[in-house]
Amino acid sequence: MLEFLRIRNLALIEDLELDFAPGMNVLTGETGAGKSFILKALNFLTGERLVPDLVRAGSEKASVEAVFYLDGEEHVLRRELTAAGGRSRIFINDRLGTQESMRALRARLILHSGQHGQQKLLQPSFQAALPDAFMRRPELAAEKERLCAELARCAERLRALDATRAALEDKRELLEYQRGEIAKVAPRPGEEEELEERRTAARRRDAVAENAGRALALLNGGGEKGGVLQGLADLERSLEALAADVPDCSPLAEHAASARIALRDAEKLLRRAARNARQEEDGEALEARLYALAQLKRKLHRPLDSILTLQREIAENLDFLDRCVLDRKNMEAEEQELCAALADLLAELNPARREAAARLAVALEDELKGLGFSEHLRVSFEFSSRPLHGDRADLHEEIPRIFWQPNPGQPAQPLDRTASGGELSRFLLAVVSLTGKNAQERPTLIFDEIDAGVGGLTLNRVADGLEKLAASRQMLLITHWPQLAARAERHFIVSKEVRCGSTYTLCRPAAPEDIPAELARMAGEESPEDIPVEPERAAGEESPEDIPVEPERAAGEENPEEIPAHP
Repeated sequence: MLEFLRIRNLALIEDLELDFAPGMNVLTGETGAGKSFILKALNFLTGERLVPDLVRAGSEKASVEAVFYLDGEEHVLRRELTAAGGRSRIFINDRLGTQESMRALRARLILHSGQHGQQKLLQPSFQAALPDAFMRRPELAAEKERLCAELARCAERLRALDATRAALEDKRELLEYQRGEIAKVAPRPGEEEELEERRTAARRRDAVAENAGRALALLNGGGEKGGVLQGLADLERSLEALAADVPDCSPLAEHAASARIALRDAEKLLRRAARNARQEEDGEALEARLYALAQLKRKLHRPLDSILTLQREIAENLDFLDRCVLDRKNMEAEEQELCAALADLLAELNPARREAAARLAVALEDELKGLGFSEHLRVSFEFSSRPLHGDRADLHEEIPRIFWQPNPGQPAQPLDRTASGGELSRFLLAVVSLTGKNAQERPTLIFDEIDAGVGGLTLNRVADGLEKLAASRQMLLITHWPQLAARAERHFIVSKEVRCGSTYTLCRPAAPEDIPAELARMAGEESPEDIPVEPERAAGEESPEDIPVEPERAAGEENPEEIPAHP
């Protein structure tokens, strides 16, 4: 039950608080005062969207808060809408929530039949779903939906399997050719980079061997009388002989000896470097492998890493082609199991749906007769067959459609083709009444001008139906008819007011002394202040209302007062 609603800074509403009562709560007011917008705010709170333009001018955000009492617990809901960006936040019991969680909760909180809600009755899907809610085993319909969804997914997998198989069969020859070419070369991940590094290293070693050989040749045999070492040895002997006669040349002989020793050490290093550089590397094999990889890349028009990826894809695709026959058989077996389960379910569902439709038709007749329809009214459900999977005869669902015969002597006709707006409004009220009785949850019923198209004495029957329904369910009702408003447990009057150049929508609970004037306004009567004052009459003068009016009689018709009474 909805206990409290507060709306702030939304459109023409600045700050509005409403305390609702059990039973029937009625909102009345002039057209355009903002009655339906109060319900729109409630719909926004429970998950529907609003554009940021509806935030009241000059405000940063709008908010809607409500307190619901459900299953013995109080639920506090709040939703905010920012003017900048239009983002909204939902709070459920002071904790952030999502639109999905709010929509899931909505079905337990409110059941809204809008101003044009009767148009739902014209939808085949709505009519088809009505008997399911009245089946003795309503879970059959949910299980049917689950099996149909599973069957649709299975069929989609089969279609995808066949499509993939057909596409790969067309490419099988190419795939096998590519697999063979790759197998001939058998490339390895990172092999090309490794070979390039080895080739670069081999070229560096060749350069080292060449430079070391040239240096050794200079040291040992680059001159006419031998190499640099031999020359230094000859120089050292000459300087030593010279030092015997010229003592000042003695240091020169020592320098020559030091240079010769240093070059001897250099010779050892050069020989070791040349020996290491001559480690064998099969350059021809290296170049041949690089050439084979280059040829493979040219044939397949892609780099080596992509070729390795292609190799895996080819293996997967060819493996798929090899095993898809078995996969398809398994999927077909699964499909047959689902079909068998669905066939067994339909064997229960279709008769149960017919039985529920028959009971619902009788219940609708009783409700509609109480809403002013003829005692001769007849309601029935006609069934058509709809295939659920291919053309299998055992997988056909029976779909109900509402037919009715509002007047005797006429054939039954589809409701969506023959009912007027007022008839649809009453029909919807009957459906909501029965749905509410049958439902486990008891959300607050919201009727936005359910009386559209209804007039005359029928309004009293509609009022009786609403009052009867409100005895067990909380109801919010927007109406322009005093016959309905007079039945309210709590009456709210909605109005607009202009203050300082700004327009405000106001809503106040009607005090008992205000209700007669509001009902008179709704009936189109003048308020007491607008009734002209009758001039005073002389003493003893009769008022025109006090003068008895004699009824007109046909020629020769006796006045009742002249007819003698029987003894």
